[in-house]
Amino acid sequence: MLKKFLHGLLTLIYNIEINGLDNYHKAGKRVLIIANHTSFLDPLLLGVFLPDDITFAINTHISQRWWLKPFLGLSHVFPMDPTQPLSLKNLIHHLQNNDSKTVIFPEGRITATGSLMKIYDGTGMVADKSGATILPIRIEGAQYTHFSKLRNIVRLRLFPKITLQILPPTHIDAHKGLSGKNRRKYSGHVLADIMTEMMFATSHYRQTIFSCLLEARKIHGGKHTVAEDLERTPLSYDKLITRTIAIGNALKTITETGEHVGIFLPNSTKTLCVVLGLQLHGRIPAMLNYSTGAAGMLSACQTAVVKTVLTSRRFIELGKLSEEADYLAKQTQLIYLEDLAADISAYHKFKALVQSKTASYWYKHNQFSPDSPAVVLFTSGSEGTPKGVVLSHSNILANHKQIAARISFTPQDVVINFLPMFHSFGFTVGTMLPVLNGMTTFFYPTPLHFSVIPEIAYEISATIMFGTNTFLAAYGKKAHAYDFYAMRYVVAGAEKLQESTRQLWADKFGIRILEGYGATETAPVASVNTPMDNKAGTVGRLMPNMTYQLEPVEGISEAGKLHVHGPNIMLGYLLADAPGKLAPTASIYGQGWYDTGDIAHVDDDGFVSIRGRSKRFAKIGGEMVSLTVVEQLAAKAWPDAHHAAVSLPDAKKGEQIILLTTQKLATVNGLAAVAEGVAAIALPKKILLVDAIPVMATGKVNYPAVIELAAGRI
Repeated sequence: MLKKFLHGLLTLIYNIEINGLDNYHKAGKRVLIIANHTSFLDPLLLGVFLPDDITFAINTHISQRWWLKPFLGLSHVFPMDPTQPLSLKNLIHHLQNNDSKTVIFPEGRITATGSLMKIYDGTGMVADKSGATILPIRIEGAQYTHFSKLRNIVRLRLFPKITLQILPPTHIDAHKGLSGKNRRKYSGHVLADIMTEMMFATSHYRQTIFSCLLEARKIHGGKHTVAEDLERTPLSYDKLITRTIAIGNALKTITETGEHVGIFLPNSTKTLCVVLGLQLHGRIPAMLNYSTGAAGMLSACQTAVVKTVLTSRRFIELGKLSEEADYLAKQTQLIYLEDLAADISAYHKFKALVQSKTASYWYKHNQFSPDSPAVVLFTSGSEGTPKGVVLSHSNILANHKQIAARISFTPQDVVINFLPMFHSFGFTVGTMLPVLNGMTTFFYPTPLHFSVIPEIAYEISATIMFGTNTFLAAYGKKAHAYDFYAMRYVVAGAEKLQESTRQLWADKFGIRILEGYGATETAPVASVNTPMDNKAGTVGRLMPNMTYQLEPVEGISEAGKLHVHGPNIMLGYLLADAPGKLAPTASIYGQGWYDTGDIAHVDDDGFVSIRGRSKRFAKIGGEMVSLTVVEQLAAKAWPDAHHAAVSLPDAKKGEQIILLTTQKLATVNGLAAVAEGVAAIALPKKILLVDAIPVMATGKVNYPAVIELAAGRI
């Protein structure tokens, strides 16, 4: 009777929704239910809304608290003392000898971040040794109640909607050869993956970016600050949505649905509003890389059939880009934001304000498909002609949810974003991730101010930074030891993280850099090391719901060319030889697969090691040699210099390795001195001393320019 009463009361208060009850019935009789732990309400929710009599495996000390006893009276309780190994054995025997559904919270505590906490190996061992069916259940929404432990971290509400998502049942099948600690570790590892996959599978990424923005406002509140730039005018969700609608309405009259509209603008809150305003009405921002010059931007416009380019007179003046603007104006229509703003009257602003207040109603009746294009980003062209990468709304949002399933973020986090928005790392991770997840992003217009950026990070108390090895190494050398005092995460991507950079940050700031891997085509994060799952020298484990294949490559053992598949893989390419036409994503493994072109090794724990680009292997006397390994040797020998290795034709051995370096008096013998265990064939035939290594705007080495430079010197 009490259970029925509580069922009605909780449904009335929290609008409880239960999904996947058919999975509950499929699980059978001997079931271990695992759930994330969001609040003190969790046992009550599961005990009241799950059918049958449920047994709860609960810490002995907690089960004895007086205020819990009335609720625990609704279910059976299996008291456990985590300090006693016999408790786990008793639970295993209980599951083996009883047809019952037993609930356990593998985190062992209520979340203090809003995301998954540490997953204990013991629960995995219980599932493995008992042979019980595992039934994952995601509790969503209870973390926003006053029964959670997130006060002053998230915006708590009286009556948030709570959802219980029951996923398909599964099992842990440990290898027969595993025993003891190794078997326990393996079982815990599998269980952690089940929990992570559960968090992603139940996330809401099948929507548009603007609808996700509205959802974020509902969760975090309209007054919550999400963006700021050098003008020091913070943007709240309310202001951001109002300005987005005002700009979007103005752009709607001069563009067409589905049109690619060029963005020739710097990192700023205004650029953010322009991008969101275009997406609001189904226009597709094409982010132009102005570091490639007028010819590069015009080539991108032709590939994506861009007729209109949005820019700013102030930006062009400060960036000294008038020649590029004049060149673009001959082929496209340049529209200046200053002129656009002048045409937005007081009436239009008031209309946008009204629309922003009612957007949750009218937008859901006008939104576009989650699979429609959201942005066009152009590849760096570091190995050839740039291509237009088309990412959908769900590609970008799926990548956000994949990251959030592995790394905890809170509305208290401040991201310093100096990576340009025309770069996928800067657009998806530096800009959209914080804005759509309640964090604050601070836009800085260039990553090249090596002394200024650490000062800005100190001033704004930045807690998260995303960067490339080149930039992180430069900031590390210039920064004061206390500049990054508030930093929680520093994530490196886009190029190999050098050991010297990793060590510098560890020694000087006490910060462990988390290395990740990806590409524009993967939106961009494909794998990343995390605070809970980290292995130095690797780029972490693949994101949830991603699968991979290693294509064998002649001459390379224990590695292969990496192909990946997942919800974050791009829609396809726009190519120069077929302007405006989408070439869908595909590889030798079928549609939807992406050939990364990277040679990778994946170990038994799922950690990915990148051995180098398939195009960046030299074939010398029939043997394959990684040019990346040559660069790593050079970095080990001369950590304060910059290096780039390339291959050129050789009459005798097919190809020869040439190392370009800024290290004075560098010699092959000097390199050989640190090449212990490395075959002589992996040493460069010649070393060329240069004043600087050609790089792209993102800090990545410009290999076509390096090859041209080397060929001219040989």
